Amino acid sequence: VQLVESGGGSVQTGGSLRLSCKASGFTYSTNCMGWFRQAPGKERELVASMYNNAQNTYYADSVKDRFTISQDKSESILYLQMSGMKSEDTAMYYCAARDGYCSIPIKRPNDFTWWGPGTQVTVSS
Repeated sequence: VQLVESGGGSVQTGGSLRLSCKASGFTYSTNCMGWFRQAPGKERELVASMYNNAQNTYYADSVKDRFTISQDKSESILYLQMSGMKSEDTAMYYCAARDGYCSIPIKRPNDFTWWGPGTQVTVSS
């Protein structure tokens, strides 16, 4: 199983970035998928996820109305479109997948099975 993130970088406050996560080695369409982030000195937190066979999405309050999670099932790619970015969005962003179906948002990092190496996002004024 492999998850590989891309699309991170530096952006100014108010700008946009799109992260991608290419998945391979498991049945992508039936797994829970999510984006986490971890800033220095802080715990890893769930930013957005897809669940219930991707019929539903979850967003942390801090990113609602600014970030959008989506996927290309045919290519097994998970996306995170980030707009209206703030300095507090600066973090390492990780793609994660849980082995199996989930009917509710899974928020704890320990409940996810596979992780990508992460991609750094830096927002500056």
